Amino acid sequence: MSVTSESEVAVAAAVVVQDGRVLLVRRRVAEGALSWQFPAGKVEPAETPEEAAERETQEETGLLVTPQSVLGQRVHPMTGREIHYIACQPVGGEATIARADEVAGLAWAAHNEIAQYVPYGLFEPVQNYLDAALLP
Repeated sequence: MSVTSESEVAVAAAVVVQDGRVLLVRRRVAEGALSWQFPAGKVEPAETPEEAAERETQEETGLLVTPQSVLGQRVHPMTGREIHYIACQPVGGEATIARADEVAGLAWAAHNEIAQYVPYGLFEPVQNYLDAALLP
């Protein structure tokens, strides 16, 4: 029997765009330099990254989303964890802090504000998607 370490559990992140802004959450406990990030969490057994992104967004923010496409995946350079980036479309509810034990803040950031929240830059496929989705 093998034991899966924390660093081997994949994470899914939801990239949610609405009304020309992208949804970011501020973690109650930062992961190193990571404080603001996309709604995200571990992919549970028998769950796809798309399903995890949908579930985590609802759990953390109360917002209902539908996965649209996989933007890419990588081993995150700061956490060492495999992360899947999923473009999601809002379909119901309103974004609020639904898990105060995990989420300390919530923001809808315009394209020119993203660097204020994520100063170390975004994964290139995610940046390309946001450039297309948020810029006129």
